[in-house]
Amino acid sequence: MKHYMLAMHQPVEGKPSPEVLGKVMAELGVLRKELEESGQWVFGNGLHDPDASTVVRLREGEVITTDGPYVEGKEHLGGFTIIKAPDLDAALKVARRQVEITGLPIEVRPFQGEAD
Repeated sequence: MKHYMLAMHQPVEGKPSPEVLGKVMAELGVLRKELEESGQWVFGNGLHDPDASTVVRLREGEVITTDGPYVEGKEHLGGFTIIKAPDLDAALKVARRQVEITGLPIEVRPFQGEAD
């Protein structure tokens, strides 16, 4: 089975109300439990907002750090899930469920090589 990253992209502006977010998180919890029970779950979690990030880069031979996201945009990586799936179709099936729960775009990307 291959590993796939399901990256959840969310808008920078406008967070859902606690009532809406609570329902979404509960439904994602149900999906996570199903993935754990089926042996597909590897790892996943939400991320802090982009302003909590630090970028480390090489500039003119010197390593520097800067506060904030790598790029400014209207969306940011809000969280990710790593799953094991036999093929892309199976990974897309999980991503579809995440989209149905959250209404947010999910990027599905395989890791290079085969999973153990």
